[in-house]
Amino acid sequence: MTKTIGLLIGSLRKGSFTRAVAEQTAALLPSDYIVKDIEIGDLPLYNQDFDDENQVPTEWQRFRDEMKDVDAVIFATPEYNRSVPAVLKNALDVGSRPYGQSIWDKKPAIILSVSPGAIGGFGANHHLRQSLTFLNMPIVQQPEVYISNVTNLLDDQLKITNEGTLKFLKSSMDTFVDLIQRFEK
Repeated sequence: MTKTIGLLIGSLRKGSFTRAVAEQTAALLPSDYIVKDIEIGDLPLYNQDFDDENQVPTEWQRFRDEMKDVDAVIFATPEYNRSVPAVLKNALDVGSRPYGQSIWDKKPAIILSVSPGAIGGFGANHHLRQSLTFLNMPIVQQPEVYISNVTNLLDDQLKITNEGTLKFLKSSMDTFVDLIQRFEK
């Protein structure tokens, strides 16, 4: 059965290591899984007044509508100041409102954190995990996906060159598929 997987990437910069790793990881899903890159960089900052006063920005509505059509989510994040980038947290907030209409509820998720540093975005991964737990998203627990020293794993075209890393990412996607199947509607 075809599944649509939303890919949310917390890095907006061109040449993003996080985007490169996330896209290559998502490509390891089975062929009947459709990966949809969901734009979050254009979302105005969340302000409840827009919902309360029925003045929802078109970008919010587009995002909410797109997310309603996905079966599960891959969250890919760099680490900024031991946490997730504002763009990713804003997407969580926009999608969780208005109250009682969260687009996140019961959607299986996996978190990939990517960093040129040695701890692989551990802080961002765990901050994101905390928010997703609150949003009632079943999350892949093991393996935890921290990609450290990413600049040593990518070639000049940002392709992953380390076979061990590719095998690890494949096993994480296999576990993600198992989680998705357990929560099929």
